[in-house]
Amino acid sequence: MSHDNFHPTEAMASAARHGLRLREKFNRGGTEVGVKRAHQLADRKALSEADIKSMHSFFARHETDKSAKTHEWGSDTDPSAGYIAWLLWGGDAAQSWVERQMKALDD
Repeated sequence: MSHDNFHPTEAMASAARHGLRLREKFNRGGTEVGVKRAHQLADRKALSEADIKSMHSFFARHETDKSAKTHEWGSDTDPSAGYIAWLLWGGDAAQSWVERQMKALDD
């Protein structure tokens, strides 16, 4: 499968843009790698197979962030750093999209 087949959805782009806004407002969440990924998703730039695998690893590692006790997951008024980072990587829309892409790569 060509990397040209991996294009972020609008839902992924929207989540990434939201994450960038929250990161700017609250000055927390995500790394420079996450910010770079957010810009890639927000601009709906093509993703490579390596990008898909990296995103899959991110979501696997950070699923536990949803249970963090500081700040709130899903909040726009007091978001946790983990929630902001999750959005930077495309949020729930990207997690499910990446899972589908990984299954297609395994076939």
